[in-house]
Amino acid sequence: MFTSLSDRLTLTFKNLKRKGTVTESDVNATIRDIRIALLDADVALPVVKQFTGSVRERALGAEVHQALNPAQQVVKIVNEELVGILGGQTRRLQLAKNPPTVIMLAGLQGSGKTTFAGKLAHLLKGQGHTPMLVAADLQRPNAVTQLEVVGERAGVPVFAPERGNVFGHDAALESGEGTRSFGDPVDVAVDGVEEARRRGNDILIIDTAGRLAVDVELMRQAHDIRVETDADEVLFVIDAMIGQAAVETAKAFADGVGITGSVLTKLDGDARGGAALSVASVTGRPIMYASTGEGVKDVELFHPDRMASRILDMGDVLTLIEQAEQAFDQVQAREMTRKFLADEDFTFDDFLEQMAAIKRMGSLKQMLGMMPGMQGMRAQLDALDEREFDRVEAMVRSMTPFERNHPKQINGSRRARIARGSGVSPSEVNQLLERFGEAQKMMRQLKKGGGIPGMPGMPGMGGPGGGRRGRPAPKKKGRSGNPAKRAQQEREAAQKAESARQSSLENAFGAGALGQPGADGGDAGELSGLKLPAGFEKFLKEDGKN
Repeated sequence: MFTSLSDRLTLTFKNLKRKGTVTESDVNATIRDIRIALLDADVALPVVKQFTGSVRERALGAEVHQALNPAQQVVKIVNEELVGILGGQTRRLQLAKNPPTVIMLAGLQGSGKTTFAGKLAHLLKGQGHTPMLVAADLQRPNAVTQLEVVGERAGVPVFAPERGNVFGHDAALESGEGTRSFGDPVDVAVDGVEEARRRGNDILIIDTAGRLAVDVELMRQAHDIRVETDADEVLFVIDAMIGQAAVETAKAFADGVGITGSVLTKLDGDARGGAALSVASVTGRPIMYASTGEGVKDVELFHPDRMASRILDMGDVLTLIEQAEQAFDQVQAREMTRKFLADEDFTFDDFLEQMAAIKRMGSLKQMLGMMPGMQGMRAQLDALDEREFDRVEAMVRSMTPFERNHPKQINGSRRARIARGSGVSPSEVNQLLERFGEAQKMMRQLKKGGGIPGMPGMPGMGGPGGGRRGRPAPKKKGRSGNPAKRAQQEREAAQKAESARQSSLENAFGAGALGQPGADGGDAGELSGLKLPAGFEKFLKEDGKN
């Protein structure tokens, strides 16, 4: 979505970072490039003026001139202001004290309300809620049927007492008895609230009708549904690809219906992304969710700081970690750790489990795109063929259980049979086995604490080059001349080495501290157990308080 904008901003900051000092002319040139980039991305003009004005004021102040690295400080200012126009802080659903929590979806026709209703229901169901969908769009042809299909995919019930328009024309059918409507959407929504209470559903998601453009009837109907159902959340669903029209539509719904938040759909498209950067500032309401694909799982909570990092090519590692925690099974992670500690070889069955977990995380291109600095490798990402993973999986599944656990026993005839069974050439099977053999060597090297073969060691880690450059390795403590005392020293050293190795392996496979809740019920990912340098605690305080 933000490819063009990200490329322009990345190039601007790359030129800025080459300068040792930042002058007023450098700041003005940077602001000019940012303004052009935002306008080219179809961001609303008032938002561009507000953004560049704030950046200029801060960049020309003492905040930059007194910084050790002025260019980095300018980038930091742009990042903070970008987070501000995207909403500032992450906004989550406000659940009602007395269930059900009523969530009403509003927006123009074709914005993706019905699809998002199923995605949101699936997301909330995964969080332990019991959502129900209400088909209150009785105007669009077959909208009720579509919501039922979406609800079935999401695994949630759908309340649809009226079939709505199933004839493919206007919302009224001419019959011999006169004009007969297809039901009152307001009555359907109100009945849906009562049905949710009766069934015990704690969240109700109402899919409302849209129009091709904003009109009086649309606003009246949406307003009546909100008032009659006493909706707790009114989410304005907006197509992120419609550009400047998004601003006018968002303002109309904010004034006419009274929205509490926005949802951006079709963020996986190739539009310039101006709507995403404009809607929060124009409406004064935060962006709460982002839809990134067609699948029922392709939705995520909108984090302004993480989206700003993506735009500035700083990556989004936190989202990547969250997706990995959801995809990787802790039981499998512990079993993988046990196998490593028991010196058991990595097998093709283990490989299949890891591949299945990666697939559950979503598109590999999207995951790699969340890594910092990947904008400069877009050509390589675009050339990545994710179907290669399907071919690899086909080759592995064409093996017998014995062959998966004993890859060295796969001779020429077995390789030919695997190639025929998976529809590939024998050379591709040979390449897979060679790569797998290298992976097994790497795993064995890791078990010994020697680091990755062919890769320089990191400070504090095993492997070649693991020590500090230019400094001699610390001398080992001398052993005692007393045989009993020397034996005790050797046992303690062996226990310490084994404990460190087991801890590193558990963290490597997701079964360590980062994947487990802390003693207070929070996530151990807070890193509360880290040993920090003296005086560093002040940087971890919030608003000057502990």
